[in-house]
Amino acid sequence: MTERLPQIARSDALDNRERILDAARVLFATEGLDVTMREVARSADVGPATLYRHFPTKEILATEAFADQMRVCHGVVHDGLEDPDPWRGFCSVIEKICELHARDRGFTAAFMSAFPGAIDFATDRDYALKAIAELARRAKETGKLRSDFVVDDLILMLMANGGIRAASPAAQVAASRRFAAFAIQAFRAAPKQTSLPPVARLALGRSL
Repeated sequence: MTERLPQIARSDALDNRERILDAARVLFATEGLDVTMREVARSADVGPATLYRHFPTKEILATEAFADQMRVCHGVVHDGLEDPDPWRGFCSVIEKICELHARDRGFTAAFMSAFPGAIDFATDRDYALKAIAELARRAKETGKLRSDFVVDDLILMLMANGGIRAASPAAQVAASRRFAAFAIQAFRAAPKQTSLPPVARLALGRSL
């Protein structure tokens, strides 16, 4: 009987950790990083002491909570680099990253933050940005990406994309897709008019 106690304790600890991560993912996605650690603990149905035992800081919690999104982000960039047409790969990265960020407000905030206490997250983010810079260099060589594009333009675009507020999660993604289409047109070396994704209803807080 006594030999089973440590195993039960470890199982309970793992359950608590997963509940905390699940709660954090939901709250960060819908509310952003302004959610307090106490709110996460309450949503996960654990005490603050249990939360801080697993995740001493919000930065560490966010890094772990967004691990899957960062892996997806890496996959998107990798696929873009592997595309034999650098411009097409670049456009695909813009579209998919905008959608990824539109689905999770917290991920956008974390991606854009310094997060000094989350070294792994910062390393992953820097890797993604450097890879996108390499893809942009190749796209410029095709003559299709404007020559004055810099990675800071991507950051500016993500900041704007992160400000989209729509009436529903589906509308938010739809609005992000339309915004990405506008951004891609602006990034073209020789802009040309193309059809845009459908308009989405945005949350303006007032009737129009």
